[in-house]
This record gives sequence, C-alpha cells and structure tokens, in this order.
Amino acid sequence: MVSRARALAMTLDVPLEPTKTHRGENFPVASRLIAPRHRPVILAYYRFARGADDVADSPSLSPDEKLARLDRFEATLTGRSDSVDAALPLRSALAERKMPARHALDLLRAFRKDAVKQRYANWSELMDYCAYSAAPVGRFVLDVHGESEATWPASDALCTALQVINHLQDCGADFRNLDRVYIPQDALAAQRIGADTLGAAKASPSLRKVLQGVAERNAPLVALGSTLPAQVRDFRLCLETAVIGRLARTLNALLLESDPLSERVHLAKLRVLLLSGLGAAEGLRAFIRLRQIAAPPIGGA
Repeated sequence: MVSRARALAMTLDVPLEPTKTHRGENFPVASRLIAPRHRPVILAYYRFARGADDVADSPSLSPDEKLARLDRFEATLTGRSDSVDAALPLRSALAERKMPARHALDLLRAFRKDAVKQRYANWSELMDYCAYSAAPVGRFVLDVHGESEATWPASDALCTALQVINHLQDCGADFRNLDRVYIPQDALAAQRIGADTLGAAKASPSLRKVLQGVAERNAPLVALGSTLPAQVRDFRLCLETAVIGRLARTLNALLLESDPLSERVHLAKLRVLLLSGLGAAEGLRAFIRLRQIAAPPIGGA
C-alpha cells in the first residue's frame, strides 16, 4: 500500500490532500468485490494512510516538520483536533462502527519511522517496520468484515509480502528521490556493494543478486499469504484476497527475473484482468471448501 509521495505545501496551515488515488495502487483497494457497506470505511482508512504517507515521503519537509504533521494526524484521528482533513472521515467512520483506532495508529508509527530512518540493517529490522507499515492494513480490513483474529498471521504475511514487492519495485526511485533504502544493508554488504548502486540506470550483476535474494526471501511470505482466502468467511472478501494473492505471486516471480532499475516491473491492465479472474476462481473454490468443512454431516446432530 505504501508508495512514494510528491512534495507537499510548506505551510502547516495548507490542507494535506493525497497525491495518489486508490485507483493508482498496485493492488486492489476496496475494489468492487468488497461489499458496498464496507467500501466507505476502507476508503477512509486509505485516505488517512495516503495523506500520512505523503507527509513521511515529502522531500521538502525536515524530519521534525514531518513528525509534527504526523502528530496532527493522530490528534485529529483521536478527536483532539480537527486540523487534518484526511483524518476526519476515518475518525467519523470508526465512531459510527464503534471500532478502535489501533490499526491507524500503528500505521502512524511506521510513518514516523520513515520520517527519520533511511536505512535498514537486516531482514529482521525490515520485518519490524512492515509489522507497522503493512500488517495493520490487512488487520483493519478483516476487522471491518468481522473476521476472526485467527486470520491475522496469513494476512500479515500477505501484506508484508506486498510491502516488500513495493520496496523492490521502487528501490531506485526511493534512493534517488529520498535517499531511503529498504534493501537490507547486510545483503548489500555481502556482495561488497553500497546503497549508491541503486542510483544506476541498470542493476549490476551483484545488485541483481541482492534484489533476487530479497524476492526469494519474500516468496514464503507470499505463499503463507495465499492461504488467507481459505480462512476468510466473507464471500466477497475471500474473492478479494484471492485476487491479491494471485497478483502478489505473479509480481514476486517477475522480480526474480527482472531488473527493477531498468525495467518497469508492473502488470499491464489486460494481464491484471486475467489474473484477477484466475484469482477470483481460486477464491470461489476456497470458499466452497470452507463451507463444506463447516457444514455438519448429513444426518448429524
């Protein structure tokens, strides 16, 4: 869900508006598969996340200015202020549904880290970041649908896998535009190269090994995340998560073969439609199997 932001207005009094809509993301955000009654709150969460992400990624704000603005997001979300328009719809939606703000507050923890942190030492440190930048998104959607917390491990894996895919896709732009590197530093050091290699027009053989290694390490997360549809009881959400899982598997496989510095590792619209259809069919089969397992045997008590 996290992608790089554009420059924001310098004055704190200027309202913050997202620079990207939900239709511009790699993966579905509250697609038509989601029940209409759930779409507004999910889009409110997206708007909140998009606005806060724009602050954290702004090249024109100092770390202290970013932290101050993110504090305003939290203050508005928790009702201590009305100063951030992007947080007001989510606050209202949460109050209407009597839901806590925990998953949005967890996102702010990740964005605060983005405001001050430029490098990640190893995979463990990156996973700790993803626990706040990615996992809360899936947990929020599951909570909106009333799903069990037992679905969280698979959801966390899928959301983290999507985050790592995004980091790989954007690794060159993140370095050039923000001097931010999510590729683990120990993986670069093992190939005796530095983060500056991400600024090249084409990845060197050594850097290709590093990026492929990250994608390989991400594959088990993709696989675990692909088990989520079979655990989801809401039919529409089952289809949605199956589509996302199919897209994640395809993109991670592409990253094993492609150079994100010299190639645009994204899917064409026609291929997205085809993969979405295949994913929806997988979700339908998973949902039918879940119903069969849950149904009492004929003639049973």
